[in-house]
Amino acid sequence: MVRSADNALIQPLPPADRVVQVEKALSDFVERAGLAPGSRLPTEREMMVALNVGRSTIREVLRKFQALGVIESRKGSGTYLLKPISAATVHMPISIDAQSLRDALLMTLEVRRGIEIEASMAAARRRTQADIAIMEARLVEMETVHLAEGTSGKSDLAFHLSIYDSTHNPLFRQLLEQMREGFERFWSKPFDRPDFAARSFPFHRTLFNAIVAGNAEAAREETLKILSIVEEDIKDMSQ
Repeated sequence: MVRSADNALIQPLPPADRVVQVEKALSDFVERAGLAPGSRLPTEREMMVALNVGRSTIREVLRKFQALGVIESRKGSGTYLLKPISAATVHMPISIDAQSLRDALLMTLEVRRGIEIEASMAAARRRTQADIAIMEARLVEMETVHLAEGTSGKSDLAFHLSIYDSTHNPLFRQLLEQMREGFERFWSKPFDRPDFAARSFPFHRTLFNAIVAGNAEAAREETLKILSIVEEDIKDMSQ
């Protein structure tokens, strides 16, 4: 059995669905041991002995948690926790099965529309002065990159993440992080067009202004303008 600093134990498992049980056991251990993001997890060998399972089962669970962004493996150092987990944590792997890039983009856009509208409205209601300062810094960075390069992929994402954080509902960022890999696969220079959705650029500033003003309905309208341009470009550029 593996003992943490505060005497929490990883308990041996009875025979059953080993992968599911290892996931639960590891989540229970992290919660009982009070491990925080950045904490080092037990080694594969330690978990194998403590849980009485094979290396392949441990590695399958670790691969799943790594794909979900829960843990990170650092070569020569070990495996580290990236976000807090517990027995109550719900993990949501995302997959997209689309016939074409156009279909994949439109599918993910439907999901983004619902999440981003709600996030912008919640941010308008709950943003603090500290949130506004961070959002403005991200927006200025996005504008600078866009004016210099004509596109602003990573800085655009950073601006939207700052809106999510301003909702003070951690599920918004967590949902985006869960879907991020699938989204980025399709949203990185779609159709090999650096001007994709470039027309939406000015509306990021007006969205920011609406959130600063605390006007949830205006934030909703500005978000819709951005996403409508994105949808138009998907349909136009895929012809």
